[in-house]
Amino acid sequence: MPKRQKLRSLLAKAESSYGTNPTPTGSANYIQVTELNIEPIVSDEVSRDLIRPYMGNYEVIPANTRVNVTFSVEMSGSGSAGTAPKYGAILKACALSETVVSSTSVTYAPVTTPSSSVTLFVNYDGVRHMVTGCRGTFSINCEVNQIPTISFSLTGIFNAPTDSAAPTPTISNQASPLIFKNGSTSNFAIFGYAAALQSWSLDFNNEIIYRELVGGTKEVIITDRKPAGNLVVEAVALSAHNFFTDYTGTSTGTNTWLHGTVAGNKVTVSCPQTDLGQPTYEDSDGVQMLSLPYYATPTASANNEFSLVFT
Repeated sequence: MPKRQKLRSLLAKAESSYGTNPTPTGSANYIQVTELNIEPIVSDEVSRDLIRPYMGNYEVIPANTRVNVTFSVEMSGSGSAGTAPKYGAILKACALSETVVSSTSVTYAPVTTPSSSVTLFVNYDGVRHMVTGCRGTFSINCEVNQIPTISFSLTGIFNAPTDSAAPTPTISNQASPLIFKNGSTSNFAIFGYAAALQSWSLDFNNEIIYRELVGGTKEVIITDRKPAGNLVVEAVALSAHNFFTDYTGTSTGTNTWLHGTVAGNKVTVSCPQTDLGQPTYEDSDGVQMLSLPYYATPTASANNEFSLVFT
């Protein structure tokens, strides 16, 4: 019987020991996602390249066999202030810390020594791919009149797929999303100026390396990050705010906004030491816009170039 593309699901659970399956379940670890895709086997193929008196292909041997999984989640809270969203463990596996203040907030911020990881169960209509030791990176994508999303790209350790019934999902800790628009999104400021915002994006740009050394262990490691993004705002008179001076100057500035209106489903995104790239003009409905690339930079205190706060 053919497998149906639509019947896919994702379970994710934090690992207490790296690479060890914590056995995710549909009742506790089901995550609502979009754009779920898996590269079930990714290898560096080594050709034998034997000298021989005839033509033809050489045998190849797979090396560094791993798995890549990509998906997106709607950027919404858990529905309860002080409770992490269902995808919180995945954020931690992307080199973020998690700080919970009971009944108040959950804050994610960068770390220098990433150690968290997750196991994923990716089920394609009864074929289960168990991917252990997953770590990765993410991007945030927001466009006016669209649902803001967080897109993840994870790499993990290959385990042989098995026939396994699709999980029975329980949806929890993922509140309904709000459209990115005036009224639902507020408090935007770039270099202290409350501009009219059309779109905002950030790529966390973790550098992901998969290693299998003799005498070592199979492991996905994060060796660096270079968060950068782009935002588009309405162009204004220079007397109102001069973004060209911001670019040519040496100072960094604020870059923050709040999405959501109800406790438990509010998210504040902040890159407090934003360094602007080269501004360019673009058109939107006949209105002059400015496209502003930016870089999220830390201070000497470290690990403070970005925060994601659920309240």
